[in-house]
Amino acid sequence: MRNPNRIFDFCNQLATIWHDNCPDWRFGQLMCNVFGQMASEGRDPFFPEEDEMLKYFENYFKIDNEV
Repeated sequence: MRNPNRIFDFCNQLATIWHDNCPDWRFGQLMCNVFGQMASEGRDPFFPEEDEMLKYFENYFKIDNEV
């Protein structure tokens, strides 16, 4: 079973991305835009784990988290 505590970390990171990049977008807009980009790359949003999903959001907004 996946660690349920991962949910809070994921949601907090998603909230930061949303807040910092497109705070005027509605939640549905955010999801549709990122999922649409994923679909155009041939990736189904049903399958990625949370860490991979965050990479899609970061890539969509061209966020570089490399240190």
